[in-house]
Amino acid sequence: MIDKLIDEAEEKCRDVFKKIDENEAYFSALVLDAFRLEQISEAHFNATTGYGYNDLGRDAIERVFARVLKGEKALVRNQFISGSHALSTALFALLRPGDTLLSITGIPYDTLHEVIGIKDNPSSLKSFNIHYRQIDLINNHFDDETILKTLKENKIKLIEIQRSRGYSTRESILIEDIESIIKKIREVDQEVIIMIDNCYCEMVEKTSPLEVGANIIVGSLIKNLGGSLASNGAYICGDEKLINLCAERLNLPGEGIDVGPSLGANKSILQGLYFAPSVVASSLKTAVLTSYLLEKLGYHVSPKYNEKRADIVEAITFRNKDLLIKYVEGIQKYSPIDSNTLPIPAPMPGYDDDIIMASGSFTQGSSIELSCDGPLRAPYIAYQQGGVTYNYGKIAIINAIKNIIST
Repeated sequence: MIDKLIDEAEEKCRDVFKKIDENEAYFSALVLDAFRLEQISEAHFNATTGYGYNDLGRDAIERVFARVLKGEKALVRNQFISGSHALSTALFALLRPGDTLLSITGIPYDTLHEVIGIKDNPSSLKSFNIHYRQIDLINNHFDDETILKTLKENKIKLIEIQRSRGYSTRESILIEDIESIIKKIREVDQEVIIMIDNCYCEMVEKTSPLEVGANIIVGSLIKNLGGSLASNGAYICGDEKLINLCAERLNLPGEGIDVGPSLGANKSILQGLYFAPSVVASSLKTAVLTSYLLEKLGYHVSPKYNEKRADIVEAITFRNKDLLIKYVEGIQKYSPIDSNTLPIPAPMPGYDDDIIMASGSFTQGSSIELSCDGPLRAPYIAYQQGGVTYNYGKIAIINAIKNIIST
């Protein structure tokens, strides 16, 4: 039954796969042009230690990323522990006591709750008298009326937009929707900083948020742009003056972007970016296949296989704790690393619920390698992302499905 369903799925998904291939070709040309224009050479692979003065490779990487992401300047560092760390760095860099942060995509990802002060922490933005407000989406769209009213009646320093859904049931945010709301925001406030949490979204749509009026975007290197080869790190890209502030927050005032040793990471970051268009394309094809198959089997999926995508995440609603666990177990069993281990729901730093996670990856927590996770709370949604190659992804998906069918 599964083999016949796979054949049907790949035939139905042919046109969607073709569009993904076209996207991959666009980004491959963009990345290669950035490497050529910045004249990347073997010398840029050299490691620096200590303070990291005159790290030619690190500086070249940041120029390449700025070109690819269409920003004035980029901060790309292996000193960032995660995308959440980079987001935290940007928020603390750009906000001052008395300022207000406004999220217009509802409550942010769980790992930012203690950063902001939604959940009490003596080191949060709230503890520095930085205020927080949020406006929820309405039917997966921005609440334009409330956003504009809030901006007219209050001085907002920074607006945060989280593109990917996180552990929520909402849809991810497309560039066309971001462009529309930014135009309306700028009619009311030209000065407010617009920051995009771009995690999981790079190279999915051709247009960068920076091209439609965002000031700053943030993402992780163990997601899309690391191409499964970067061993850690994250980026912040956008307006030069804002990137300089972020660099001074990450490092220290007066030295900022000029310090920070690469410690041998330059080659893996550059090579990861080089492979990123192909790896993101494989991740998208894996997600499309998953969406088609699981919907055929009667589960609610988001996005559907032929819907426009903003990120690499596929959400599968099981409405049953045991089915969620069994599916995640199936992904782990057909992963290259730790295939012999059994994922068990457990507490995880930054999250309120127990999390079950399959991540049989070469880099710990790498979401661009096939991974699948979800909180143990109703309606029991698995959030699947990644797939270094389509065929590896397909093998894992087939066997995860077999695992739930046998339940």
